[in-house]
Formats: sequence, structure tokens, C-alpha cells
Amino acid sequence: MDYARACMDEHPSKVKRDERVSREEIRNLYDLPLMDLVYRAAGVHREHWDPNQVQMSTLVSIKTGACPEDCSYCTQSSRYETGLKYEPLLQIQEVMRQAHAAKAAGSNRLCMGAAWREVKDGPQFDAVLEMVKGVKSLGMEACVTLGMLKEHQAARLKEAGLDYYNHNLDTSPENYCNIVSTRTFQDRLDTLEAVRGAGIHVCSGGILGMGETREDRVGLLHELANLPEVPGSVPINKLMRMPGTPLAEAEPIDDIEFVRTVAVARIIMPSARVRLSAGRVDMSPAVQALCFLAGANSMFAGEKLLTAANPETDADLSMLQGFGMHWEVAPWQDDH
Repeated sequence: MDYARACMDEHPSKVKRDERVSREEIRNLYDLPLMDLVYRAAGVHREHWDPNQVQMSTLVSIKTGACPEDCSYCTQSSRYETGLKYEPLLQIQEVMRQAHAAKAAGSNRLCMGAAWREVKDGPQFDAVLEMVKGVKSLGMEACVTLGMLKEHQAARLKEAGLDYYNHNLDTSPENYCNIVSTRTFQDRLDTLEAVRGAGIHVCSGGILGMGETREDRVGLLHELANLPEVPGSVPINKLMRMPGTPLAEAEPIDDIEFVRTVAVARIIMPSARVRLSAGRVDMSPAVQALCFLAGANSMFAGEKLLTAANPETDADLSMLQGFGMHWEVAPWQDDH
């Protein structure tokens, strides 16, 4: 309880602000009978999106490990003995090779992740800017996740052509310091503000199954839905319990509770892409089908998500074909 109080003390939500949706409204959605909730979410989804179309993104780790942060879920923290091998920033040519492969597989967005606490001006950031330009030259959308970001750095990313910046809120403001102590929830919000200020689309979501309560899931969605602008992409991750991390033995989240969260996210953020992210390797096709019915319409493809396993692209294509669903057509495929 002391931790929860400390988290709230640092968080500005105590200041009155306009709300698109209240916590009570979100709680009430969670409490609906599952069939009613999914039916309602499916209706909202069909009003805004093609229900049989899924946007495909590919995630590339451009710098792996040796991160000074202490995020309890992450193998890339230098504070934990996870056996992860450190890999320095990739060469631009290697990133472009992976971008070409992702495009050929049908992805229309390449997301590049670097295990940094924050962006630092210098040659490495300059290299990332060139990676963004290279991805854009292929006609793909470009997304990066580089840690905390200042306004002038966001402006440089925008100038390079960046479409999306990913910076997840992870969990509720009340629970945040139980998961991360090396930065604050406000730090997260400040980075998102810099991203919005530069005119870059926000990609922000969270992780389920970190020992949080339903009220924490309510709090996470409440924060996301009441950002100054609703995120363009909302990745919903199921915790991959990684050996050596503090959350290695966390109790897995119930599949139906995961589906409920997808459904509530769709209802309160109808214009956002709701992305099934980490954890799909532990989900059956039936559970994923329920998630798509409940409003998920984006997914990460490829056999690896940073350091976590992910289903192979061929398996995903086969699954979607079995559902009668399809990848979103990328711009370069319009004439085919």
C-alpha cells in the first residue's frame, strides 16, 4: 500500500482535467457479462474498421541489452542476470536488410527498438535518424522506441519522417513504482507530450499479467483514453515471464481477462489500432480469435519481439486464413 501511495503522490492526475471516459465507466464495462462486452466491442469495431483486416508490423531490436533501467519484466536490464547477450547498435545496412525482409513479408510498419534509458544526442541518435529515413524510403511506416525523449529530439525524428513513437505506460499510475523505480510515471507522460508536440503519432499501451489487479488495468486504460490525444496505436502485451527478472514467477493473466481488456480498450478508444503484441506465443488461435472479435486489429509478426519469442509469420498467415481474415494491404500492394 505504501508503494501505491508513493506512485500516486508523484502523478499529476490529482489535478482536475477533462475526461473522455471515467474510471467508473471503465469498471462498469469490465463488469459486463463477457458475451455482452464482446458483442458491444465488436459493434464499435465494425463502425470504425474492417473487422476482417489486421495491420501487420515488424519489430526489430536495433540495440539489445545493457539498459540501466530496472523494469521488472525486462531481460535487457543490466541489473538482472538473464543470460542476455549485449548487442551494440546495428549498422544501418543491417536494419535496411531487415526492413526489406519485413516489407516482402507484408509488414507495412517497421518498429525499431533500442534498449536505452533515454535518447542522447550524438552519433548513435544520428544513425537512428538515418534508419528512419531509410525505412521511409521503402514506403513503409516508421516507428521507434528509444526511451525518454526531449522536445528537440522529437523534432529531429519528425523531420526524418518518423510516423510513430512507442512509449508504453505499462500499468496504472498507482502500480507503476512496483514495476519500475528508475523513472516515474510522469517521465512517461512527459515523453508522450514531447512526441505529440512534434506532430508524431503516439503508440502507447501496457503489459498485463505483472501481478496487477483489475483496478490497475482499469487505471491503465483510463490514462491511455484520457491522454490529450488518444494514441494511434495501443499495444496490449501479455507478460512473457523471463528467467532472471523479478516477474519471472508472476501468475499468468487469465485469457478471458485479457480478452476483456482488449474489448474495453476498443470501446473507449474506437479510433485506435489495438495491437496484440508480446505473449501471443502463449495464446491459442481460439483466444486470438476472441481478441480479434473484441476489436484487436493489429499484430506484431516475426519470430522474435526484441528478446521474446513470437509466432512465425507463416503460422500467423495460416491462422488468419483459417479465420477468413487477411493482412491490411500495404500502399505498395494497392495495384495488385
